[in-house]
Amino acid sequence: MLFGSFARAADHFQELQFTVDGVLRTALVYAPPSAKTNATPLVFVFHGHGGSARQAARGFHIDREWPEAISVYMQGLNTVGQLTDPQGLRSGWQAAVDNDGNRDLKFFDAVLARMKQDYNVATNRIYATGHSNGGGFTYLLWHARGNVFAAVAPSSAVAKYANQLTPKPVMHLAGASDPLVKFAWQKVMMEKLRKINGCADTGEVWDKDCTLYPSPGGTPVVTFIHPGGHEFDPAAPALIVKFFKEHPGENRN
Repeated sequence: MLFGSFARAADHFQELQFTVDGVLRTALVYAPPSAKTNATPLVFVFHGHGGSARQAARGFHIDREWPEAISVYMQGLNTVGQLTDPQGLRSGWQAAVDNDGNRDLKFFDAVLARMKQDYNVATNRIYATGHSNGGGFTYLLWHARGNVFAAVAPSSAVAKYANQLTPKPVMHLAGASDPLVKFAWQKVMMEKLRKINGCADTGEVWDKDCTLYPSPGGTPVVTFIHPGGHEFDPAAPALIVKFFKEHPGENRN
């Protein structure tokens, strides 16, 4: 059973509350006043392992970079980590289809349905981004709910099921000195993305520290490789929004 209701948060966000399979789930939602009437882009944002929706809102601040869009910062549950936290004492996201009873995929489905109910969502302009474990869940959404999204932007993450992904515009963000999700792993992931999307082997400058690999099929790969480690780079939010704005999907309204 699942149902939802809104409670007013302390700032310009609303806290969306759902009961999914008997468990209370929450997300912070920003929507511009025009979202009730005008077709509006929708961006889902997923925090890293041990993080929170509030931290993701501060770090990604999609609501500030793209105030004309609806942005949703979802809150994970305690989850066994893939690289840390083997006891699952900190918040995170399921790592594969059918893990944890698909609790997070069900949560996503419920939030998406509510957004479409409450707002005039531009269904050709729905996007997802996230960092670390949240980036992994972004990849999982591409795999399991790929027809929903016009483009995705995972940060500091890899996907074991990468070969099962279907072509889609993607921006991958990585730290060249990442000690956790090692850059060597992410480099292999980016090579797989270019192959999946049918991209050129050589790229061109797209922005600072960013390379665009064009695709004849309209599914390019952009890589943002910053010199840091596993942290989410401060330049990332504006670049993610720039990428999303360049990639509206097919009109489904």
